[in-house]
Amino acid sequence: MAFDFYQNNQQPQESHQGGGAGRRFGFTPKLLIILVLVIAIAVVLSTSFFVVDQTEQAVILRFGKYNRTVGPGLQTKLPLGIDQSFNVETQVVQTMSFGFRSTAAGSTTGKSTSYNYSGYASESTMLTGDLNIVDIQWIVQYKIEDPQKWLFCVNNPKQTISDVSRSVINQLVGDLPILSVMTNERTTIEVEAEKQMQEILNSYEMGVKIVTVKLQDIVPPAGDVQDAFEDVNKAIQDMNKYINQGKENYNSVIPSAQGEANKLIQEAQGYASERINTAKGDVARFESVKAEYEKSKEVTAKRLYIETMEEVFENGTGSLTLVDSSLENFLPVANVTGGATGSGSPASSVMGGAR
Repeated sequence: MAFDFYQNNQQPQESHQGGGAGRRFGFTPKLLIILVLVIAIAVVLSTSFFVVDQTEQAVILRFGKYNRTVGPGLQTKLPLGIDQSFNVETQVVQTMSFGFRSTAAGSTTGKSTSYNYSGYASESTMLTGDLNIVDIQWIVQYKIEDPQKWLFCVNNPKQTISDVSRSVINQLVGDLPILSVMTNERTTIEVEAEKQMQEILNSYEMGVKIVTVKLQDIVPPAGDVQDAFEDVNKAIQDMNKYINQGKENYNSVIPSAQGEANKLIQEAQGYASERINTAKGDVARFESVKAEYEKSKEVTAKRLYIETMEEVFENGTGSLTLVDSSLENFLPVANVTGGATGSGSPASSVMGGAR
């Protein structure tokens, strides 16, 4: 009896509490449909838009097959995994190092860049053409030009670039003696490595352009060999310094000497031209006198005699004394020319004419 009374009293209370919970937390079919629609719209919107950075391009796959490539900005795609987007950096020159790794970039951390050389001997140690061991560090800079080929033509493109670079550098270094590798063939190795790497990667259709290959440190084996090579490098540097000094002196002295020589040559040519023109003028004057003389020999001879006598008697005073009162010469004849009187002097000519 007591149990039945307690049970009868508890049932209304439980039904009352259940009714309150249904009013507070119950979901109607309409509310459930609205909630499902909101979630579906959110999912669709979140999978329909994506952003491509200014330095990137995006490859769109539809059901796993290549569909298109889009550029920077806000882009759309089919939602719910129908389209998939893969962003690829195509405007950034990427760097791959061999024989060392940079541990801190100064532009991002505010610290000076440091390099770690330990643990990478397998990349940098190689054999030269004269069977010497050399340790070479270098970098390869490349740029992705075709994102579709970069993603799908090769399984691991970065590892492929690394393998190709190591193979090409080993081949080039193995064809040269160690001294050439360390000195005058560095640039040749860089240019040839860039060319060969580009040809190999093009054959793989990777969509990559090799920007540059730059050799860093080239170190000979440690010990006495390294000291000997350092002496050789110092001697080569001294040789280049003396060669540059000689070229500098050559460039400063030779142009000056050439200018002076050209000046003398021009002066000589000018003097020669002057003398030739003077001689030609004298010849032309003599030819004209000769032509007149041939026309009238007697008249021309008298005219020349008179002109000569005028030159002899022109002493500025208007008179001339032919007899020498002081008897300074061998003959009592005045020295009308100021020099010694001889058979070829004007005075003797005058005397001859007087006779």
